[in-house]
Amino acid sequence: MRRSRIVVPLALVVAAALAGCTDDEGDPGPVPPTSSQAAGPVSLSFAVWGSGPEVDAYDRAVDAYNTEHPETKVKVKAYGTHSDLLAALEDGGPQPDVFLVSRGDLQQVRERELNRPIGALLDERDVDFGDGYSRVALEAFSGDRDLQCMPYGISPMVIYYNKALVDFPAMAERGLDVPTVDDENLQRRPSWSLEQFQVAADYASRPRKGIGGFYVAPTLRGLAPFVYSGGGEVFDDDQSPTSLSFSSDDTRSALEDVLPVLRDPKLGLTAEQLSQKTPLEWFREGKLGMIAGFRDLVPQLRSTAVDFDIMPMPVVGDAATVGDLTGVCIGARSDAVAEAADFLVDFVSTDAVSTVAAAGYLAPANTQVALSDAFLQPRKRPLHSAVSNNSIRSMRVAPLLEDPAALEDAVAAPLKELLEDEVLDSDTLSALTDQIDEASKAVLSPPDTESPSPDSSESSDSGG
Repeated sequence: MRRSRIVVPLALVVAAALAGCTDDEGDPGPVPPTSSQAAGPVSLSFAVWGSGPEVDAYDRAVDAYNTEHPETKVKVKAYGTHSDLLAALEDGGPQPDVFLVSRGDLQQVRERELNRPIGALLDERDVDFGDGYSRVALEAFSGDRDLQCMPYGISPMVIYYNKALVDFPAMAERGLDVPTVDDENLQRRPSWSLEQFQVAADYASRPRKGIGGFYVAPTLRGLAPFVYSGGGEVFDDDQSPTSLSFSSDDTRSALEDVLPVLRDPKLGLTAEQLSQKTPLEWFREGKLGMIAGFRDLVPQLRSTAVDFDIMPMPVVGDAATVGDLTGVCIGARSDAVAEAADFLVDFVSTDAVSTVAAAGYLAPANTQVALSDAFLQPRKRPLHSAVSNNSIRSMRVAPLLEDPAALEDAVAAPLKELLEDEVLDSDTLSALTDQIDEASKAVLSPPDTESPSPDSSESSDSGG
C-alpha cells in the first residue's frame, strides 16, 4: 500500500484562510492561538504486545511518526502478551487511543465495545487499501458491514525444518520421494504431500541419537490444517458454531488419513523429551527435524546455528492452513479520534510497516511490504520466506469466539488421547471424536442458566 495521503481537517483549512484575511481597519495583529495550539501537542497512547525486540521495532516506527508530526505525541505502552493487553483493556482503567489486537480477541473487544469502527475514518483520509490487502485479511477484521480494525499481521502456519536433518538433495539421491525445492529460483512455489512429509520425518528421525522427526501440537489449531486439507471441518458452522465437527463423516475420514502419520511414535519426540524441554527448544538444539509454527519463530531461530527453512503445510487433499492475524484498532473511548486515525493510517503505511517487518517477527498484511525485501530478507534465514505469502490463499480463518482458550481447554484431554492413545481403532476414534464435540458444546453452546422468573415458578407450582 502506498503511504496514504492524509486529508487536512476542514477546521484547519478554514482557520488558515481566516488568518490570511484582512479587513478595512488594517492588520488585526497576531491571531490568538487555538486551544489545541495553547495546549501543545496532542498525546496519544498506543498499546502493543511482544518481546523486547518486537517492541523496539514498534518504538522506531512511532519515533519516526512523532518526528514527522510534532503536533502529536504518541507513546507506546507495551504488554507481554495479547492476553495481557486484553486484560488491561477490560479492567476499566485508562484506555489506549490505538491498540493492537489479536484476531482471536476481536470478539471480546467488540462485545465490550472497546473499539471504534474505522471504515468511515479511512474514507475521510482517502485511504485506498483494496489492492494492498488480501481478502482474507480484510474479512477477518470486518463486522456489521464495517471494517472494525485495520489488518496488520497475517502469518500462516508453516513447517520449519532443519536442513541438516531434512536434506532434500541427499534424500533425492537415495531415491526417496521428495518435494521440489528450488534454492536458486525462489519464485517457484514448493509444495509437498502428506506422504512426502512422512518420508522427511522418517529420514530425520534418529531415535538412538535422541532426534525426533517432527512435532505438531496436539491442539485444535495444531490439527486444523490437516483436518481441512483432508476434506474435514473443525467447526459445525464457520460463522456461528455451536459445536466442533470432529464426529462428522468427512472429518473422521480426514483423521483416518492423517493420524497414522501424526501418531507414529517413531517419528516424534518421546514423552520423556517433552517433559524435559519444549519442542522449540529441541529444534533450536538441532534435535528435531520439523516443527509447525508461525513467523514469530524466525528471530528465535536466527539466533541459533541451525540452518533452517520453511515449507507449506503438507497437503492431504487440498492445500490448507490456519494463521495468526493481528490488527490495529482505535479505542472507543479515545478523546482524540482524528489524531488517532491519522496515526493509524501512517502506522499501516508501507514505510512504517517495513520498519517493523525488518525486525523479522512480523508477516505483514500489507502486500506491498510482504513482497518486498523488508519482509523476504533474501540474505537471511529462512530462504523461502515467500512460502508464508503463498500460504495465505489457502488459509482458513476460525470463527470469532468469545473465549478461544476455553475451547482449547475443554477438548484438550480427548485431543491428546486422539494423538497419543496406544490403540486407535474405528470404535475408539468414534468415541473420542464424539467426546470432543460434546465437550466443545459447553463453550460454544452452553445451556441456558438463567433463573426462572417468579411468574413462571408460580405457574409451574400451580400446575403440579
